[in-house]
Amino acid sequence: MSEAPCHRVAVRTLCDFTAREGDLDHRFTPAPSAEEGIAGHAEVARRRREGYEHEVALSGEIEGLSVSGRADGYDPEAHCLEEVKTHRGDLVRMADNQRALHWAQAKAYGALLCAERNLPDITLALVYLEVGSGRETRLEQRVEAAELEVFLASLCRRYRAWAEQEACHRERRDVALRGLAFPHADFRPGQRALAEGAYKAAATGRCLLTQASTGIGKTLGTLFPLLTAMPRHGLDRLAYLTMKTPGRALALEALRQLGAGSSAEPAAGSGAEPGAGSGDEGGALPDEKAPGEVPERLPLRVLELTAREKACEYPGRACHGEACPLAAGFYDRLPAARQAAVDLGWLDRESLRRVAVEHGVCPYYLGQELARWCDLVVGDVNHWFDANALLHGLAKANRWRVGLLVDEAHNLVERARGMYSAELDQRRLARLRRSAAPALARPLGRLARQWQALVREAGLAEADARKTGEAGRLAYRVLDGLPDAMVGALQGAASAITDHLGEYPEQASPELQELLFEALAFTRLAETFGDHSLCDLARHGRGRAVLGLRNLVPADFLAPRFRAAHAAVLFSATLAPPGYHRDLLGLPAKTVWQSVASPFAAEQLEVRLRTDISTRLRDREASVAPIVAQLADQYRRRPGHYLAFFSSFAYLERARSAFAEAHPSIPVWAQVRGMGEPDRDAFLARFTSGGAGIGFAVLGGAFAEGIDLPGERLIGAFIATLGLPPFDDFNEALKARLQARFGCGDDYAYRIPGLIKVVQAAGRVIRGPEDRGTLVLMDDRFAHREVWSRLPDWWRLPGTPADPGSPTDTTGP
Repeated sequence: MSEAPCHRVAVRTLCDFTAREGDLDHRFTPAPSAEEGIAGHAEVARRRREGYEHEVALSGEIEGLSVSGRADGYDPEAHCLEEVKTHRGDLVRMADNQRALHWAQAKAYGALLCAERNLPDITLALVYLEVGSGRETRLEQRVEAAELEVFLASLCRRYRAWAEQEACHRERRDVALRGLAFPHADFRPGQRALAEGAYKAAATGRCLLTQASTGIGKTLGTLFPLLTAMPRHGLDRLAYLTMKTPGRALALEALRQLGAGSSAEPAAGSGAEPGAGSGDEGGALPDEKAPGEVPERLPLRVLELTAREKACEYPGRACHGEACPLAAGFYDRLPAARQAAVDLGWLDRESLRRVAVEHGVCPYYLGQELARWCDLVVGDVNHWFDANALLHGLAKANRWRVGLLVDEAHNLVERARGMYSAELDQRRLARLRRSAAPALARPLGRLARQWQALVREAGLAEADARKTGEAGRLAYRVLDGLPDAMVGALQGAASAITDHLGEYPEQASPELQELLFEALAFTRLAETFGDHSLCDLARHGRGRAVLGLRNLVPADFLAPRFRAAHAAVLFSATLAPPGYHRDLLGLPAKTVWQSVASPFAAEQLEVRLRTDISTRLRDREASVAPIVAQLADQYRRRPGHYLAFFSSFAYLERARSAFAEAHPSIPVWAQVRGMGEPDRDAFLARFTSGGAGIGFAVLGGAFAEGIDLPGERLIGAFIATLGLPPFDDFNEALKARLQARFGCGDDYAYRIPGLIKVVQAAGRVIRGPEDRGTLVLMDDRFAHREVWSRLPDWWRLPGTPADPGSPTDTTGP
C-alpha cells in the first residue's frame, strides 16, 4: 500500500463501481426498510460479547487513492471482521452477484483492518439477519492479509483510472466554464437582471425566488449564470428541474446554444485565466465574452432523465435477466456503456438510448447510473423533491454542492402536495381478497372490517355519489384525524404481505404488490402526520370508498431539500406574492425575492373587462349567452386565432355548444378530458399563421401554460372565470388550516392559486416584442381591488375598481 493519495473514495462506492457483475434484477422482493436495517445492525452488535467493536472506522492509502469506510463490526478476540446485511425471506434466493458484492466489501474492509493493525490474516464473516425472525446466517472464510492487499489494490487500480479521468474532466469543464460566453450579442430586456440575480444566489449560497415575464428568456437567463458560477463557487452539479416535458426540451436547446452537445471534439480550454472577470467579491455576473469566444464544444456532461415507462425498450416485460435481454448481463456490460456515455457527454433521451442499445443495456438504468457522473441533469422536479428522489440521495451521499434551477416554480406547491399524499382504494382490497393466499385471509379480513367500520363511523354508509345536491355531498368527509384502527390494520396487512412474499416471492402478483405499495406509502406518511396534512374519505358507491392522506403544506417536507442544496433559483412568470411561496414551499429565511420588469409595453395587450358577467356556479347558465356574444363580437372586430378558457369541462362544453349553434361559420375546437399527446398536438396544430378560429380550453389545463403560439398563431384570449378552486369541503378545510398556520386562509386556498392560473393563461397571448393581442376577462370579481391589484402591473386595466369586497362567497367560484 503505497503512493500519495490524490483521490478519495468510500469503500461502498469503490465496490459498487468495480465489483458488481451479472444481471440487473428488479423483480419485487420484500426488503427491510432503512429503519429495520439500522435496527438489525444494532441487534447484531447487541448479541456480541464484551469487547466487540461496532462501526469501526478504517482508512488507508492504496494505489494513489485514499480509501475509507466503516466496517460493521470486529471481534478482536476471534480476529473476525463482520459485514452485516439484513434481509427478508429465504437467503437461498439471494442472487450470486449480490453475494459477490457483499464479499468484496468485506474483503476491502479486511484489507484496511489488516494494514492498520498489522494482522497477518483475518476471518471475514458475512452475517445475514432475517428481520422477521431475527435468525442469523453466517458465512466465513479465513484470508491472508497479503491476499486481501492484492484484492483491494486491484479494485483501486481500476477505480483510480476512472477517478483520474473524472478529475481531468472536472478541470477541463471548469476552465471552459470560466470562459463561457453568452451566445447572443446582447441580453434581452430584463434578462441581464434575471441572470445577475441567479449568479448572486449561487455566489452567496442562497435561494432566489424570481418572477419574470414570458419573453425575457428565463431558461437561458438562469442556465448561463449558474454554469459560470460552477467553477468560481465550487459547484459540483447542477439540476434543471421541470414540471413538464416541454420544459426539458427548452433547457436542452438553451444548453446547445451555450455550446453543449456539439459533435466537435472537446476544446482544450478557453484560454481564460482562472478567475478572470469573475466578479466574485461582489457576487456580480462575470463579464460576458463576445459570442465568438464560445468553444466549439463545451466539455459539459448533460443528462436528460426520463420516466421508466418512456425509456423502456421492452414494455410489458419484467425487469430481470430472465425476461429482458437488456437486463441480462447488465453489470458486465455497464463499464463499457458508462465509458461510451461519458465520452459522448451529451445524453438527451435519444442519445442515451443509442448508447444503451449499442452496448446491450437498459437505457433507464444506464441513466440512473450516469446521474452520478454528469455535470448537469435535466429532469422532473420529483428527482430532487420526492421522498425517494434520486438526485437528492446522490447529493447527500456524495456531499455535493448542488445548484438547483426550478422552472415554472408556481406549480411546485401542487406537485409537492401530490408527492407527499397517498390514497387507499377499497375496491383493490375487495378484488385481492378473492384471490389471495389463505395465509393472508386473516390480516386482509381485519383490514376489510376496518374499511366497513370507517365508512359507517363517517356517516357515509348510505351515501350514493351518483346523486346530486345535499345527498351527493354526504359522500365526502374530512376526518378529524388519522383513523388509528384503520392504520393499525393497514400496518398489519403490509407486514403480513411482506413476510408472505419473503417466503413465496413467486406469488407476488401485480394486485398484491399494488396493495402493498399503497399500504406502505400510506403508513409511512401516517408516521409524520401533523397539521400539514389531513385525512378524508370519499364514497363512490357500495364497496367503493377511497381514504386519502392529503398534504396541505408541503413546506415541512421540502424545507430539508432546499437546505441540502447550495443554491436554488425558482423562476416563473407568476410567483407573486412571494410570501405565499415562501410559506408553502418552506424556503429558507434568507430567500431573496426578485421581480424582473416586463419587457412588454401596455400598448401590446388590450385588456378588456366584462364585469357585468358572473361565472359563479349559480349564474353559469345565465352567463353563457353574454359570453358567446362577447367571443363573437371580438372575433368580428379582429378575425384570427383565440383561446377561450373556462373553469370546468362542463362549463366549456356548454359555452362551445352554444357558440357553435349561434355562429356556425366560425371554426371552433375544444379540449376534452384525458387528451393524449397526439390529440394535444393536433389541438395546437390548428393555430396556424394566417388561420382563424377559437380553441376552447380549461383554465389550469394543458393549454393554459407552457405552450408557445407566437405572432399571428394566437392574437387573443378570453378568460371566463376567476380561476378559484371549487368551494367544497376539502378546500374549506384547506382554507381553515392555512388560516390557522399563516393567517392567510382565503388568499392561500382560493385567491392566489386562482389568479396564478389566470395570469398564466393570459401569458399565452404576448410571447415576443412584436406581438399584439387582446385579453378579455369576464367576471364581476375582476373589478374587486384584491383581484385587479394582483394582476401584472404592465397591464393597462380599463375603468376604476368597484367595491373592495371579497371575491369569494358561499355560492362557489
